[in-house]
Amino acid sequence: MREQIDRIDRALVALIAERGIYVRQAAAFKHSRDEVEGGKRADQVMRRVERLAGELGADAALTAAVYRTMIEYFVADEMAVFRLRQQPRIN
Repeated sequence: MREQIDRIDRALVALIAERGIYVRQAAAFKHSRDEVEGGKRADQVMRRVERLAGELGADAALTAAVYRTMIEYFVADEMAVFRLRQQPRIN
C-alpha cells in the first residue's frame, strides 16, 4: 500500500510542477495587477474543482483547501514576476 501512496505522491508533485510551468507561461501575457490576481478565474477554478471533487469522490473541503493554497501561491509567484517586469531596465 505504501508503494501506491508513494506513486500517487510522485504523480501529484509532477502535476503541480507542470501546472506551475503553465501558470508562469500565462503570466507573461498579463499586463495588469487585476489580470494577475484573476479573481474571476480563481472563482471559476474553485467551482470546477469542487464539482470535480464531488464527481470523483474526493473530500470537497480538502480539495478546496489544497486549491486555495495552490492558487494563492501561484498568484503571489506571478505577482513577483509581474513586478520584476514593471521595473525599469538598466543597461
